[in-house]
Amino acid sequence: MVAPSLRGKTLFITGASRGIGLAIALRAARDGANIAIAAKTDAPNPKLPGTIHTAAAEIEAAGGHALPLVVDVRDEENVRNALAETARRFGGIDIVVNNASAINLADSQALEMKRFDLMHQINARGTFMVSKLAAPYLFKAENPHILMLSPPLDMKEKWFAPHTGYSMAKFGMSLVVLGLAGEFRKRGVAVNALWPRTTIATAAVQNLLGGEALMRASRKPEILADAAYLIFLKDAKSFTGNFLIDDTFLAENGVTEFDRYRVDPSQKLHVDFFVPDDSKPPASLEAAKG
Repeated sequence: MVAPSLRGKTLFITGASRGIGLAIALRAARDGANIAIAAKTDAPNPKLPGTIHTAAAEIEAAGGHALPLVVDVRDEENVRNALAETARRFGGIDIVVNNASAINLADSQALEMKRFDLMHQINARGTFMVSKLAAPYLFKAENPHILMLSPPLDMKEKWFAPHTGYSMAKFGMSLVVLGLAGEFRKRGVAVNALWPRTTIATAAVQNLLGGEALMRASRKPEILADAAYLIFLKDAKSFTGNFLIDDTFLAENGVTEFDRYRVDPSQKLHVDFFVPDDSKPPASLEAAKG
């Protein structure tokens, strides 16, 4: 590790108004980091918790410095201006987290092309564009990182057949990791991917995937936040091009207690999409005893 904390570091996090993005922001905020909340939710939505403003209040309360920005990762000028404003406010950018994502699990015959386009514009294109436009700022940073919330490149038919459109878009994010890790290695910018072994208790799981039952069989976003935090403390020059599973990476870095991340310890954990068959969990996914 090259730094004891993220104090004074500036993070630009897409989709940080709730869920995993907000959890990563709050973990960094505890160190006194600066957080640009780059998300679309400016006004309350009855179906979705949180806005960029409520997220900013939470980040400030946790000890960080927040900059709420209305950002659509499909809009090049919008992204370019948001990055410039972040650098102006905080003096630079050290870390970029590509967390914004869209999901639709329809098969090829049911998926409308406008939904296909939306997923690719946000997931693959948005990730590429945010990383591309952030790179000039990161090249000037002391220990710069780009992190994608995207899966290992486990190219198996079973991951694509049920929802080809979504899988293409999500794996597109990971292809950006593969390419930019190589492109930026000589510039000292780390580019890594982080993916959860189990489903994570977020609005997407609640509203789109499985409702309350799947929420109870999930882990909390804090497991990804803790893993991301440790990634950001790694030496960017040597720790790059990795496709990490949250609990395996945490275990490799000394974490031994995983039940605290469960939403409901009485429930067996539900394995997420795209986890390779040969990836073995460091802790039991069965219902916790006692």
